[in-house]
Amino acid sequence: MTAHHDLEPLAPEQAKEMYEQERAGEVSERTLQAHHYRLVHFIRWCEQEGIDNMNDLTGRRLHEYRLWRKDDGDLNAVSLRTQLETLRVFIKFCETIDAVSQDLHEKILLPTLSNEDEQREEILRTEQAEDVLGYLRQFEYASRAHIVLELLWHTGIRLGGLHGLDVDDYDDDAERLHVRHRPQTETSLKNRAEGERLIALNQDVCRALDAWLNHQRPECEDEHGRHPLLATRQGRIAQSTIRETVYNATRPCYYAGDCPHGRDPEECEGTDYGYHSRCPSSVSPHSVRRGSITHHLSEDVPEKVVSDRMNVGQDVLDKHYDKRSEEVKVEQRREYLDGL
Repeated sequence: MTAHHDLEPLAPEQAKEMYEQERAGEVSERTLQAHHYRLVHFIRWCEQEGIDNMNDLTGRRLHEYRLWRKDDGDLNAVSLRTQLETLRVFIKFCETIDAVSQDLHEKILLPTLSNEDEQREEILRTEQAEDVLGYLRQFEYASRAHIVLELLWHTGIRLGGLHGLDVDDYDDDAERLHVRHRPQTETSLKNRAEGERLIALNQDVCRALDAWLNHQRPECEDEHGRHPLLATRQGRIAQSTIRETVYNATRPCYYAGDCPHGRDPEECEGTDYGYHSRCPSSVSPHSVRRGSITHHLSEDVPEKVVSDRMNVGQDVLDKHYDKRSEEVKVEQRREYLDGL
């Protein structure tokens, strides 16, 4: 065991940089970015607490961080566990470079999750999706916001997959999208090459895409000479912009002109990043994906088809994405069994 006097001084920010350099060749770019965002809060806490040397961390101090992070981010049990799991891996790495005491990572207690905790996640319900898309189809047809929401809902694609689409990935004759893993030009997929697939589109979505490409999409290339499907005048749209677009478009005061939370819609406008995510009714791109998967299942699309289309394992689909009620499930089973 490394005694405290054998530790080598190391600033928290430098330790984080060393950790990210070490993991860069082991995990996907998206996973590394997720770890970065989670550890930023730990670095922020160290600065607030005047901790400028990793050697000074103890089990008690890490417990103080745990309590602080839960309150600071208003995190539920699932989100807190995710944050602390990343911190544990980071602290374990710091043990290997003599920055903290050995086995310190074991003193980070992870919240125990019930089945209810694991499944309590926000979702874009079919009724809300229809309202959002109905508004966009009527008043903002073929706008960037319309295309983002249309593709997310119709295909159940992940944010990263949507972000990485090029114009050439859309085949208007065959009415489909080709999702590709291209890490060399900064558009990787979560499941890498295994995430590559063809996604069938219906005629309505194709018409909207055709209108976007012919009349709305800015002519541009990204820094790698590719032609992004979702583009701004500066190039490929940022993932953060897609995320903010979804939060904005799913606010009831945006698509319905009414606030169910009793707020003045004019007071809910803002331009700072993340502003619209604070609306209790707005949802993230992943919640649209979750809603899309549930909607497909509710419409009797076979689980294998949904699994392949959305690139999600059937075990993960059952546990995290299938939000049908037991009543819906039993009635769907009844329809299959009535003829036997």
